[in-house]
Amino acid sequence: MKNTFQYLTFLGALPFVFCAACFVFDVQAIPILGDTRDVLGIYALVITTFMAGSHWGQHLNFDNKWGNYLPVTSNVIAVLVWIGFLILPFKISLIIFEIAFLVLLWVDHRLRQNDLISFEYFRTRYLVTSIVTFTLLVSGIYA
Repeated sequence: MKNTFQYLTFLGALPFVFCAACFVFDVQAIPILGDTRDVLGIYALVITTFMAGSHWGQHLNFDNKWGNYLPVTSNVIAVLVWIGFLILPFKISLIIFEIAFLVLLWVDHRLRQNDLISFEYFRTRYLVTSIVTFTLLVSGIYA
């Protein structure tokens, strides 16, 4: 299955879409899972750090400047979103997540420009990051 990463990436965006819909329809708690803010905040934290971690893993394959930059940027992003999640109000933490996703996309854009990742991977990341940042914006408006 050549495109498994695409299916998994798009499926990973569904909880963001679902939580945004919950906020739009004023669903404050999701049965079994709990408070919608907690569900979205924790999921955004997990996915942001997962994406930062993917850059950590990529650095192992690069014998150039990116091999030095990626582990630093991935750690900085992971720690900053974690601290933001812990200490900032919910809506501000959503902004931090949006910024983090956009920075991670920018890093992927630079990797693509240097032919270090495929066009197909970058296109998928671009589309899903667009969906995620849009749903985080909607969630912030309606939460």
